[in-house]
Amino acid sequence: METKENKKPVAKAAATPEVKKDTWEIKDRIYLLKGNMKPLTYRLQGKSRRRVPLVYFDEEKGYNRELRYATNQKSPFVDEQDDNVLLGHIVFEKGVLRVPKNDTVLQKLLSLYHPQAGYRFEEYSPIKEAKDDLEYLNIQVEAMNMARDMDIDMAEAIMRTELGSEVNTMSSKEIKRDVMVFANRNPELFIELANDENVQLRNFGIVAVESAIIDLSQDQRTFSWSGNGRKLMNVPFDENPYSALAAWFKTDEGVEVYKSIQKKLK
Repeated sequence: METKENKKPVAKAAATPEVKKDTWEIKDRIYLLKGNMKPLTYRLQGKSRRRVPLVYFDEEKGYNRELRYATNQKSPFVDEQDDNVLLGHIVFEKGVLRVPKNDTVLQKLLSLYHPQAGYRFEEYSPIKEAKDDLEYLNIQVEAMNMARDMDIDMAEAIMRTELGSEVNTMSSKEIKRDVMVFANRNPELFIELANDENVQLRNFGIVAVESAIIDLSQDQRTFSWSGNGRKLMNVPFDENPYSALAAWFKTDEGVEVYKSIQKKLK
């Protein structure tokens, strides 16, 4: 008779290991060089060199794994390849590399593991492209609305950063037209300038010099009154004189000079 003491434990069936599903989508893929680079040909590193290793840090394994593009292998990892290796070349033509769906090894190397992915090249994504286009269009609309509602003094100040003294010969309608064109062509820079409180002050200083109310010395280090030559301020070393003047206009002494110039310009 079997007792509790001599009863043998029944072995439990081993748990079936969870099989991770490969979610890699089989499809043709396009890769683009970043920065609008479009050389006739550009060869991307496809294997380690003595001074430039090509590796991927595997977080699960906890160490760097060497990469290599071989056309007859099932993996881009050297430790998963056999000795019969046929090396392949990774060549962009006019900034574009098209990889067919049957070359998943190269696709995974470029999309998942290559250390230069994201800053030297990127995979083309229609969804991302559409999102980027939409964001740009929203910025463009914002800039155009700001330009449409902008007063002429601010428009002149912004256009002076682009055209310099040429603005002096333009009518108000020409300035408004050009500021709208500028906002359309370069909306991000336009918004940055429109939100820069010093843009108008720099323009004010330039107009004051062009109107011979104040003088800027030939070495561009000193501003002074044109009438009596009395020094107003020294420009700090290695700083744009009109940017320095704009900042100085915000000081107690500068505010008084600003008000005085305003009266002279009217």
